[in-house]
Amino acid sequence: MGEESRRRLRFGMVGGGRGSLIGDSHRIAARLDDRYELVAGALDLDAERGRAFGVELGVEAARCYPDYRTMIAAEAARPDGVEVVAVVTPNATHVEIAGAFVEAGVDVICEKPLATDLADARRLAALVERHGVVCAVMYGYSGYPMVRQARALVEEGALGTVNIVMTEFAHGHMAVAGERDNPAMAWRVDPAVSGPSYAMADTGTHALHLAKYITGQRLSAVAAELRHVVAGRPLEDDAHVLLRFDGGAGGSLWASAVAAGNRHGLRIRVYGDRAGLEWHQEAPERLTFLPRDAPVQIFEQGGYGIAPLAARPARVFMGHPEGYFEAFANVYRDVAEAVAARRAGTSLDPLAATYPGVADGIAGVAMIDAALRSAAAGGAWTALD
Repeated sequence: MGEESRRRLRFGMVGGGRGSLIGDSHRIAARLDDRYELVAGALDLDAERGRAFGVELGVEAARCYPDYRTMIAAEAARPDGVEVVAVVTPNATHVEIAGAFVEAGVDVICEKPLATDLADARRLAALVERHGVVCAVMYGYSGYPMVRQARALVEEGALGTVNIVMTEFAHGHMAVAGERDNPAMAWRVDPAVSGPSYAMADTGTHALHLAKYITGQRLSAVAAELRHVVAGRPLEDDAHVLLRFDGGAGGSLWASAVAAGNRHGLRIRVYGDRAGLEWHQEAPERLTFLPRDAPVQIFEQGGYGIAPLAARPARVFMGHPEGYFEAFANVYRDVAEAVAARRAGTSLDPLAATYPGVADGIAGVAMIDAALRSAAAGGAWTALD
């Protein structure tokens, strides 16, 4: 990789101000491989608070903007304006903000879900195609080496024909009503900010992306029950969804915020006619491989027998712990290579090409849309639009 493609990309953020956990996750991921330099941002709805925080992060005060529109105009006028921007704002603002940067020719890393409406997601995808920019959607769990090892095993045929996919992301952090006293929780169950879904949009799309990323199959139809466990919540906090995939697999997805006692709760199991596999995000360095007629095998990050796709993002020697921030950083590194390749007019390393893009974002929104229609029809099987 040449010097130009290895230089730091000029990086900006919209949202992710002081106290934002996801904002910190993006900033740490961007720094870990030294591929980005944070140079600008519109970090907070409160302009002064955002400016103060930006200066603390090392951004020039003049490049800490009161809103994203001012940021776009000012950065476009600079010879050293931002090249990549992370959009880490609440769901209902993603399309508007990301679309404005895409139209300005800026590459984008957008938090999930890509949109709150399927038509808006498609409109944004059309903008991305028209302007030829990179638009990644932050399904960061696909950055774990053992998730990539699972994908490699499926691709090489180790599981045979994939028949069953069981995926879930069920935590218990909102098992009781607490949103009235916690703004960080309140917006997630407010339809005006979060959109028409909570559990499916917040955790269900992550679970779906793992299934899509590992198996290579796209979701084709769902039968969904969406529940409001905590009284008074306008959006679902627990979802049980049967799945049909275009490659012939079936299975289920459980997304929940009310599974009391579950800490994080992301896991996936995939079964073919030759073998199965199982991965838990709370023990991310191990992948369990279950051959039909042989002993169980354990793959470990950095260990023996790891596919190139999984070996590439491993950051430490086997036996040492590696986790969440590193997974996000692996996606950020892949996006950096995609942005550098686009701007230099060179080919992208195929091992960097599996980062979650706008098509993955549309897949998540399409699942939410179909699940809402299915639940409204009493759980009837509903094809994705």
